Amino acid sequence: MTAPLLAVQDLVVQYGSLRAVDGVSFTLERGRTLAVVGESGCGKSTIAAAIVRLIRPTSGRVVLDGQDISALPEKHLRPLRHKVQMVFQDPYGSLDPHQTALRIVAEPLRLRGRDRAACLREAAVLLDRVGLPAGTHDRRPAEFSGGQRQRIGIARALASEPELLVCDEATSALDVSVQAQVLRLLREIQRDTGVAYLFISHNLGVVKEISDDVVVLRAGRVVESGVTERVLAAPAEPYTLALRRAALDPQVMTGRKPRALVAAAMEGRQA
Repeated sequence: MTAPLLAVQDLVVQYGSLRAVDGVSFTLERGRTLAVVGESGCGKSTIAAAIVRLIRPTSGRVVLDGQDISALPEKHLRPLRHKVQMVFQDPYGSLDPHQTALRIVAEPLRLRGRDRAACLREAAVLLDRVGLPAGTHDRRPAEFSGGQRQRIGIARALASEPELLVCDEATSALDVSVQAQVLRLLREIQRDTGVAYLFISHNLGVVKEISDDVVVLRAGRVVESGVTERVLAAPAEPYTLALRRAALDPQVMTGRKPRALVAAAMEGRQA
């Protein structure tokens, strides 16, 4: 058997006395999509940040393509960064407002040593691939809609030819129709390139739509995992069932209503 593309082993991320992530383990196979789901504040985005090494884990291992990257110094990590890229929740905040879409996407290509003309040509192909035609390439982020900005973010991530794309609530800021378009685009890209996705979300509908496997997180710990269809259809843990009930009210999952409502769902009471 081949090794998984990503193996997270006993991952701990601690801030002072708070363990935001507490002994999390899972694997992700090449070309598949693994969702990490849970209510707001459960540690999902912290896991994503540790995997792409925006933060350094307190302990545990993050093994990418057979190499433990959890403690690598930056000079050794830099050559590996193209293998794993991130699509952020806020597409506008993650894009340089002073650069055009074409130059934003060309920048990762330039960092990989391509000449300027080749970078711009390849960036134009990527923008076209994500559904942004040539007439839009010279616009700046503020001139695009939220869905279009997220497409720019996806194109920029793909410019590095990653093996793993970490999507941190990548559709949560989009309305339902645009969300469906972006999910369809991500599936098409995976089919064409074989890229694997780690998909962070609070939205069980989105998780069901895009993921092969799911990890359910509560207070920094894994409470249930398995094939998405099975876990969501017949949860083995009360907390997973509570998330499914609470998903009927999206404000619970996004933290706009008290988490006591999730607890109420766990007890089968009316919120």
